[in-house]
Amino acid sequence: MNRRTIGTSAALAFVLAAALLLPPPLPAGPGTVEGKVVRIADGDTLTVATRDGTKVKVRLYGIDAPEVRHEETPGQPGGVEARQALKALTLGRRVRVEVLEVDTHGRSVGIVSERGVNINVAMVREGWAWAYRRYLSAPYASEFIDVEREARARRLGIWKRANPSPPWEFRRRMR
Repeated sequence: MNRRTIGTSAALAFVLAAALLLPPPLPAGPGTVEGKVVRIADGDTLTVATRDGTKVKVRLYGIDAPEVRHEETPGQPGGVEARQALKALTLGRRVRVEVLEVDTHGRSVGIVSERGVNINVAMVREGWAWAYRRYLSAPYASEFIDVEREARARRLGIWKRANPSPPWEFRRRMR
């Protein structure tokens, strides 16, 4: 063996060893993730721990919940309650996530279900999120929009207020 062969073999061995020590990558696109919900960031984002220990940050597709307070920005009315509602529906429970895409923040965006219940729809139905029309498409759009209309009519959650400000407008004002 010459030096070049030894150097190449050592480099290959190092790369293989490093790959075995690194955690498995997060989902890169459409697929399914199953696991236990271990964290709720806000009313439309949660973290799922899979059986192999991977933690996947998931943004609920097609909804937008009021913002919660962060160190640099205040929260919106209903933000804490929306987070509590998502927590009540999912924290500590096993869920299935139909991953539709990965967003610009590296989060998996998908439909979360727990025992066959679509959690995304449940958040809108209970009045804790808007149907996020900007990002909704078939086959989901009509169901999300219909349950939002029902929640508004029944004055549930955020709809108890006369004219709640949508999170996308709130974020725009905060920039």
